[in-house]
Amino acid sequence: MTLPVKKTRWAWAVGTFFGVGYMKPGPGTYASVATVLLWWGAAHVLRIGPHNLSALTFLAMIVVTAVGVPASTIVARQSTLKDPGFVVIDEVAGQLFALLALSPTWVHGLLALALFRLFDIWKPWPIRKLEKLEGGWGIMMDDLLAGFFAHLVLHLLMYFVPALR
Repeated sequence: MTLPVKKTRWAWAVGTFFGVGYMKPGPGTYASVATVLLWWGAAHVLRIGPHNLSALTFLAMIVVTAVGVPASTIVARQSTLKDPGFVVIDEVAGQLFALLALSPTWVHGLLALALFRLFDIWKPWPIRKLEKLEGGWGIMMDDLLAGFFAHLVLHLLMYFVPALR
C-alpha cells in the first residue's frame, strides 16, 4: 500500500496560483488572463502611472520567479510529474514579462496575452530547449523566454504600427 504524499501547502498554493491551475480547460490560459486582469486592475483601480506600473510589473515578475522556482520544484516532486499542467505560476511570470513597459490599455493587454500564449504553446527554439532544465527551473524558464519573445514582438509591432502605441 502506498501512503499519500503530504503536500507542502505554500508550494501548492503558489504553484497553482491559488487554485487557478485547477480550472479546466486550459489552466495556463486562465492564469495568463488572471495576470493581465491583475495588471490592468493595478493600473486603473490603484491609479498607478505608466513608469510605476512598469517598475511594479518588473518587481512582480522577479518575485513570482523567485518564489515560483522552488514552489514548482516541490509540486513537481510531490506530484511525481516533470511539468504538471496544474502548475501555472510559470504562466504568471511569463505573462508579466510580456506586459513589461506597456500602457495599461485593453489593446496592449490583449496583444500581450495573445502573443504570450502563442509563444508558450508553440515553443519555438530555444524556448523548448529550456524545458529540459531540472525541476522548477525548466518549468519556469521556458515561460519566461516565451514572455520575452512576446514582449519583443509586441514592442516591434508598436514601433512599426503607430496606431498600436
